[in-house]
Amino acid sequence: MKIKAVIFDLDNTIISVYSIGNELFKPLFNLIEKRYDYIGNVEDIKKDIMRKPFHRIALEYHFSETLLKDGLEILNSLTADMKMNVFDDYREIRKIPCKKFLVTVGFTKLQQGKIKHLGIEKDFDEIQIVDPEKSDQTKKDVFKDILHRYKLELEDLLVVGDDPTSEIQAAIDLGVKAVLYDKMNFNPQRTDINRITDFCQLMDFL
Repeated sequence: MKIKAVIFDLDNTIISVYSIGNELFKPLFNLIEKRYDYIGNVEDIKKDIMRKPFHRIALEYHFSETLLKDGLEILNSLTADMKMNVFDDYREIRKIPCKKFLVTVGFTKLQQGKIKHLGIEKDFDEIQIVDPEKSDQTKKDVFKDILHRYKLELEDLLVVGDDPTSEIQAAIDLGVKAVLYDKMNFNPQRTDINRITDFCQLMDFL
């Protein structure tokens, strides 16, 4: 085994946001449904909220400053306290005999609630939440910091996540091996990057 450490994403990598999204984001969805200060289809926006960072969605759908502000206030107040479960193949992560890190972008209170209710804290050597409301830090910055603090070479690290434009691109930019976890088959056409649909396939890249 050549890999010494693996960084995992959270949303749609360890948990399906779609399994809790309608309940979790109901206040935000209600806000957007009542407003008209954006460009695009409300159903498309709701789907994207379950897959992408809110700031990116606000840019893509041209949210007004007021809508962005109101949406951020709601998201900062949300608590993920409903019943939720990890993906059924998550058990494979626990078998990986190396350091494991969890790096997720989102609102601190919200992401902490998910992690707590999933009961996965002890599965990781370190958990970092990149909160765009509190810092300009990116996932790429966090990856670089982990490499430095743990004295890892680029070839020692593997990044696993569901978003080709976020953690996967950050890893590629750094020269770190990346694996796209496409459990829900969002990117079946991506043959240019390593892609798996089940964590049992991850051993091939360790």
